[in-house]
Amino acid sequence: MTKMQKKSLNTTPDETLTFEKGKVELAKFGDVTIGRATFEPGWSWEKCEKPIVKTDSCQVPHNLYFVSGRIKVVMDDGAEEEFGAGDAAVIPSGHNAWVIGNEPVVGIDFASK
Repeated sequence: MTKMQKKSLNTTPDETLTFEKGKVELAKFGDVTIGRATFEPGWSWEKCEKPIVKTDSCQVPHNLYFVSGRIKVVMDDGAEEEFGAGDAAVIPSGHNAWVIGNEPVVGIDFASK
């Protein structure tokens, strides 16, 4: 039986991942993880995360809702899209991304195992 659960990303995330010009705060509920990603102006996956994960592109799929800012995503196959506040997105593995403009990007990522 599943029961109602509550966690705060503002005060007590289960895990916080930090990297240059960004962070991801995670709330874990069994097979479901909800994350809040914050990327500052100047952030790009290639510059800020590629050196950490050591892959040619981001290999993590994302199911996102964007709260603020603008971000450009380019897939390994060349497909491109921009996302901003109010946009929902499914982004498969194999992509690069970067912040557009001077406003931080905040996105809520929903993942399940």
